[in-house]
Amino acid sequence: ADGGVRGRGMADTQSNRVYVGNIDWKVSWQDLKDHMRSVGEVMFADIFEERSGRSKGVAIVEYRNAEDAQAAIEKLNDTQLGGRLIFVREDREESRGKGKGGGKGGEYGKGKGKGK
Repeated sequence: ADGGVRGRGMADTQSNRVYVGNIDWKVSWQDLKDHMRSVGEVMFADIFEERSGRSKGVAIVEYRNAEDAQAAIEKLNDTQLGGRLIFVREDREESRGKGKGGGKGGEYGKGKGKGK
């Protein structure tokens, strides 16, 4: 186990999620999922959006297992999607909650107290 992930506090529980950035705003979550599934089984892909519905250019992709997520980091970082080179790294925001089935948007805890 010399994956170089030691000492981050979560060495034992490697995430099956990856954070994807620099996504062209025209890319849909379906396009992203198709791109990311080339290395493993994608459970979901969620592109974060502004309140207006426009893409923020970042996403979370969850794989069936941590091995597929690791493969995505190794093989899909700096690959072309929608005319831009995306970056793929480990999702370090595990505390955001594993809210499958939540609404789109992914504001994840920002703007507390608004909306009521």
